[in-house]
Amino acid sequence: METRAVHLRGPEDLSVDSLTLKAPGAGDLVVDVTHSGISTGTEKLFWSGQMPPFPGMGYPLVPGYEAAGEVVEVAPGTGYKPGDHVFVPGADCYEGAFGLFGGASARLVTKASRVCRIDAGFGAEGALLALAATARHAMAGLDKAVPDLIVGHGVLGRLLARLTIAAGAPAPTVWETQAGRSTGAQGYSVIHPDTDTRRDYRAIYDASGDPAILNTLIGRLAKGGEVVLAGFYPQALSFAFPMAFMKEARLRVAAEWVHDDLTATRALVESGVLSLSGLITHQASANAAPQAYRTAFSDPDCLKMILNWKDAA
Repeated sequence: METRAVHLRGPEDLSVDSLTLKAPGAGDLVVDVTHSGISTGTEKLFWSGQMPPFPGMGYPLVPGYEAAGEVVEVAPGTGYKPGDHVFVPGADCYEGAFGLFGGASARLVTKASRVCRIDAGFGAEGALLALAATARHAMAGLDKAVPDLIVGHGVLGRLLARLTIAAGAPAPTVWETQAGRSTGAQGYSVIHPDTDTRRDYRAIYDASGDPAILNTLIGRLAKGGEVVLAGFYPQALSFAFPMAFMKEARLRVAAEWVHDDLTATRALVESGVLSLSGLITHQASANAAPQAYRTAFSDPDCLKMILNWKDAA
């Protein structure tokens, strides 16, 4: 089988090409992708050539770990059938190209154990499930405090805020420096950090990915408070010890979601507890992927770019 896929041959060298798919085997599904998202974190680093050494990294590669589509072929015993709609967190199924993360493709082959069944009514928003699961993973667990300050009002920051409210916790404060991203709050306040005088936050979640922000955030903690690093940071992180010492600050890295986060997040969305509306600001045909990637990474008004694969030929 062949497919049309986003093909990143090197930094800023991206096109949509025909690639050969590896043959499906036991436990596999073949999925026709309807929508895939462009990540402004890890994918931007691969696209720009700034990604630090990463397991399985190499060019050429097919990016994308945010894909939604329809199952068209199934191996026996998978529990799926043709016509099922699924979220796919990428796939390593291409001849001659790394699957990092492999979801930006018109058709893909993946293990059934990796996907998550979703309602067809999700539409393009189905591709947002990974980001929502990332936010949920950062917050979920008995030893984790929900945020009272979130840094960054991009898609991840908005999802963290929505999940905080959905959990019944007090509405968090959200910092945002770009005026165009200060709108769209649902039940919480978005302010410029220069206007905030608080220095007693118990849990600060950084969704900005700014490697130079640690000293600022530690200075805003209450004694014994925690900074959660929820972004992806290409540079080495550092902080001045004296303030962290006085605050008895704690740092936590929020790792990648696990499958349980996907299923739990899907349930929140399907029940209406968590809304994914208003997060997709731009959509483009997959055939226009080169320009869509540039827009996603350079336009501050672009919260989330979604590629539509239905008309990719």
